[in-house]
Amino acid sequence: MAFNLFGSNNKKSGTNPVGGMPASAHVPPPATKLSELDFSASPHSGIEVMESAGVGIGVVYEEAAVLYANGNDRDAESMLTTVFDDPKNTVGEGLWMMLLDLFRLTGQKEKFEARVIDYARRFERSPPPWEDLSLQSRKRLGDSVPLINITGALSAQTAQQLQQICSIGRKGGAIRIDLGKLRSADDAGCALFKQALAQLTSDRVRLTVLNATKLATLLNGKIEVGVAKNRDLWILLLEMLKYTGESARFEDLAVDYAVTFEESPPSWESKVPLPSEEAAAAESVERGEEEFSFEGEISGSSGEAIRKLTEFAADRQVVVVDCASLRRMDFVAAGSLFNALATLQARGKVVKLVNVNAMVAALMRVMSIDQVAQVMLRI
Repeated sequence: MAFNLFGSNNKKSGTNPVGGMPASAHVPPPATKLSELDFSASPHSGIEVMESAGVGIGVVYEEAAVLYANGNDRDAESMLTTVFDDPKNTVGEGLWMMLLDLFRLTGQKEKFEARVIDYARRFERSPPPWEDLSLQSRKRLGDSVPLINITGALSAQTAQQLQQICSIGRKGGAIRIDLGKLRSADDAGCALFKQALAQLTSDRVRLTVLNATKLATLLNGKIEVGVAKNRDLWILLLEMLKYTGESARFEDLAVDYAVTFEESPPSWESKVPLPSEEAAAAESVERGEEEFSFEGEISGSSGEAIRKLTEFAADRQVVVVDCASLRRMDFVAAGSLFNALATLQARGKVVKLVNVNAMVAALMRVMSIDQVAQVMLRI
């Protein structure tokens, strides 16, 4: 799941960039979305807030972001924790997300767990889950998330493949399942796939389902309102609509399910990896279109990734860049990225940087990258 770190520049959205808020303001966002994060401190705190390009930028988050970008993890941590440990300071959620992500990026689980309880109390929401994003963990898990295609018929014969999918997901902590090549499905296969999805969720595996629309279309042709048959097929159809983000269609089908089976239907829970306003981009990715990604550490001395992004965007109007595997970006590279994104924006293109860790996202805020692209924070 991704969250809008800096808000949208689109006036229709009704949100304002964080930098435009007074330092004393803190408007808690909905539990499922961080449309605005406050990096500033209370005006009664000891943290200095300086003006830069007309936007209030807290010195702490700015310097911590730059320190991390330059590879000074320890100094960045020291700067952030000093603020947190001073009882005179009231820390905004932006700094909280930076500290928690810094612990995840450096593999410091004990320090992470020591802070998340305070986070939950402070913001009255569940904290981000622990995930080791350190370089050592990345080397163990591999640089990419495994992609498994389920082809042909979804039936009882797919039981072994679904068991393997669960095993791969548990081993790597993340998995992508592509349903684009499915040709048919029956109730037995739906029951097995539904169980596999539930198992992956129970095992806390990061799951992405591609081309859920394809399976939903197959299943929709097999249901009949008022005929209480193929219950697992109905339930899997409802589950697929969660992955396509079609809440209205889900609610209509849930009513039909209740009428048909005389029992309460499953409840709605969006499983689209991007917020609702990103549905168009998510839908294009779901249809099987290639998605660009930044990975590892990007430095100014290696502009290949940014050059490839420019080439990738050449024939696309909306460009989604997955930054889930991006650990760090240095100051020079961020400047180059800003220039590239500003050029794309001038050409009328929309670039969405999704699943960005909070330390890199803070640097993007410092470098005004959020002014030329939409930056969505990962959890």
